[in-house]
Amino acid sequence: MHEHDVIVVGGGGAGLRAAIAAHEEGADVAIVTKLHPVRSHTGAAEGGINAALRDGDDWHDHAYDTMKGSDYLGDAPAIETLCEMSPEETIQLEHWGMPFSREDDGRVSQRPFGGLSFPRTTYAGAETGHHLLHTMYEQVVKRGITVYDEFYVINLAVTGEEDPEERSCHGCIAYDIKSGDLVGFKASGGVILATGGDGQAFDHTTNAVANTGDGPAMAYRAGVPLEDMEFVQFHPTTLPSTGVLISEGVRGEGGILYNSEGERFMFERGYANNAGELASRDVVSRAELTEVNNGRGIEDEYVYLDMRHLGEERITDRLENILHLAEDFEGVDGLEEPMPVKPGQHYHMGGIEVNEHGESCISGLYAAGECACVSVHGSNRLGGNALPELIVFGAMAGRHAAGKDLGEAEIKTGPSASIEEETDIETPVAPGAIDQPDPDVAADGGALADADAVVERALERERERIETLMERDGVNHADIRSDLQDAMTRWVNVFREEEGLKKALEAIRECRERYQEVAVADPSRTFNTDLIHTIETRNLIDVAETITLGALARNEFRGAHWRAEHQERDDENWLKHTMIAWNDGQPHIYYTNVILEGADKKYEPKIRSY
Repeated sequence: MHEHDVIVVGGGGAGLRAAIAAHEEGADVAIVTKLHPVRSHTGAAEGGINAALRDGDDWHDHAYDTMKGSDYLGDAPAIETLCEMSPEETIQLEHWGMPFSREDDGRVSQRPFGGLSFPRTTYAGAETGHHLLHTMYEQVVKRGITVYDEFYVINLAVTGEEDPEERSCHGCIAYDIKSGDLVGFKASGGVILATGGDGQAFDHTTNAVANTGDGPAMAYRAGVPLEDMEFVQFHPTTLPSTGVLISEGVRGEGGILYNSEGERFMFERGYANNAGELASRDVVSRAELTEVNNGRGIEDEYVYLDMRHLGEERITDRLENILHLAEDFEGVDGLEEPMPVKPGQHYHMGGIEVNEHGESCISGLYAAGECACVSVHGSNRLGGNALPELIVFGAMAGRHAAGKDLGEAEIKTGPSASIEEETDIETPVAPGAIDQPDPDVAADGGALADADAVVERALERERERIETLMERDGVNHADIRSDLQDAMTRWVNVFREEEGLKKALEAIRECRERYQEVAVADPSRTFNTDLIHTIETRNLIDVAETITLGALARNEFRGAHWRAEHQERDDENWLKHTMIAWNDGQPHIYYTNVILEGADKKYEPKIRSY
């Protein structure tokens, strides 16, 4: 068993920042990651970091833009924390050596991004996330922080009290990919989940193959509610053949979208008369698909994104990576011809319910980054707000887990923080576990309190689970995952209908039933990707079900959640967060209030137009 004060699960942007912050507070901290840190998916973030750095800009304006972009489902304390702290964290990155793009006068460059009232997106070419990862990994190495590279965390070590809010997390269990051993990790201060997104629930996604919702699924089964899972962002510019992301920076620099009739449809078709291509991402994605569905797409699949008019010097200076992506994956020279683009799953606004300090309702369990929901993005994330979320809330989670007093959190977590409202939606199949689920917490009613014993019990439980998967004959996980992805992409995409959502739940239920007989065909113990993918598929099933349940329950059109039967935002009935708790294997849906009261102002919901 490995012992540290703070265990950070995941080595991407949020995990690295959390580890550095915990170390700065004097904690013995370790990162446990299934990928080498600089291979984390944060490296695929291209656009930039929103921060109010310039004269004429103000973090209060950034906060207003973020609240408006969230379609008024973000929580004001979290949004204001993000926007107030982002300049400080961005400057810290620059002091650590991050090579931001520069203006001729030496100032750090900033560009316009969708939904922003000021060009405040700070960037490093079109590879901002890549440089951010390397900059922070240098700091981890400099500080001598322990990194357990290629250790895949498969479950948490949590006590078994009946009430999740009385449970404690004492560590986690990981599969050592190199040796094949299962290893226990004990954390005296806390475990911080920073596992990233869950895009592999869909078959057309910008997300890496490793983004399988591990953190949310583990926390969910341990008793932490998942928040606003129905809100999934589909980025408007991905390459049709692969889902590879084409940065919003292309449109920020002046790139234009047009349809098969040569129309600059964002303006000419009235989707965003003022902002055009720089409207919020949900607006642009719906516009593109509407054009395709109305017969004005190219090859009935995509539209064109054109940056040729920007000129070779500007493109190669600020967007060179985009040229390589278009050439490598679509055979298109972006200097000479437009690029084909269509919406693709990109980001999850929902996630593990946490407060501004990263705390969940389970003592000692934290989350930060895309796997968490604090909630700064509400129903729609603005481009350029993901990277500041990583560094701002990653740092706060690291400090708090290391024991620093950050004051009282304004956002409360757990079922006891809920308003007195629940829902029983009509579903075509029973969601949740098949029969009695395998216990993912100590099945002792909380009698097992010793931290070592909790970790040992969890380790033994996972050994038994792995042995069962390795020894029996059964269904291959790949077939289950493929069917799950097809169902989510077909029925839980940009446009959603009640009948389709119910069909998705039926498909997910069938996947869960088949998973009861899943088996690992590869008998090897080392570098067993078949085993890893089999465990990941279980997580994807759980996450996909919460997305679909939340989408079926929310009878309104807000942000990224479009419902055919409900074409208006309904503030009277739906200005609230959707919570889904794993109640002994049965999903339980309830709601909490959105916090619109900030430090010195209240954000009044208005019509969101661009």
